[in-house]
Amino acid sequence: MHHPVNYNIPTQVNKPLASNILIVGSSNTDMVIKTRHLPRAGETVLGSTFFMNPGGKGANQAVAGARLGGKVAFICKTGNDIFGHQSQQLFEEEGIDTSYVLSDNRNPSGVALITVDENAENCIVVASGANANLLPSDLLAAADAIRQADIILMQLEIPVETVEYVAGIASAAGRKVILNPAPARPFSPDLLKHLYIITPNETEAEMISGVKITDEASAENAAAVIAGMGVPNVILTLGAKGALVYDGHRAEMIAAPKVVAVDTTAAGDVFNGALAVALAESRTIPDAVRFACKAAAISVTRQGAQSSVPYRTEVDIF
Repeated sequence: MHHPVNYNIPTQVNKPLASNILIVGSSNTDMVIKTRHLPRAGETVLGSTFFMNPGGKGANQAVAGARLGGKVAFICKTGNDIFGHQSQQLFEEEGIDTSYVLSDNRNPSGVALITVDENAENCIVVASGANANLLPSDLLAAADAIRQADIILMQLEIPVETVEYVAGIASAAGRKVILNPAPARPFSPDLLKHLYIITPNETEAEMISGVKITDEASAENAAAVIAGMGVPNVILTLGAKGALVYDGHRAEMIAAPKVVAVDTTAAGDVFNGALAVALAESRTIPDAVRFACKAAAISVTRQGAQSSVPYRTEVDIF
């Protein structure tokens, strides 16, 4: 197997294990091709660089949390194959608690096919594999871990019923649940009532709220609609512009640092992992979002998913 490419990422790890973050989500192997432009329907384009990289929204967020100083446990399901075995090894090397990483003998590990153009935009197709088979019944043994975590972070590359199951347990125990509603897909409105924070991008916020986002005012309107559905805090991520934080009463726009983007893959995952770490350190939500924006900004200056995740020391001096 092609080893993940190291794009001059420092190897030092700075991990004050002061927080307790549980991430429930997906683990994929990303297969990435760089090309001048993204293909249109029916078009074949010649790419340049090809590499394989560990990915998946859940795994990216777990790695981000661990590298940025969080004490992270990860619940996922991989195939009993080379991709799954390598993922488990990589999680352990990052210092992630893999007690609840499950192996599926019937389904392969998830893979993602990613095309990145010269403007650092990407398109992604995911074959979920074992991720689609991470079911509530798999998590009965993890119920205590869910109840004991300070922060539970999830995405939507695993079955929605599993996300709803975890959110219900966690919120009943008074834990803070963060949902990164990506990729955009339908879920029960009841899920929103179990969340502490939701972190949609513009596309996801439009889908949830029904509000077309064209500027900061419409972004604030969309956030207010989502908050009205039962989420106390909405963080609407706006790419290079930063993020809009809405607490049910007022909105605050937090700018992202200006950088030259090379590859935006996993920027949202780095943002969410960083957000969880900062909140677990008892920072305010606006301060946590500033920290997350810095981490995400560093990540877009590098190729790949997990290979682009910065370490805590880098963010602290950025």
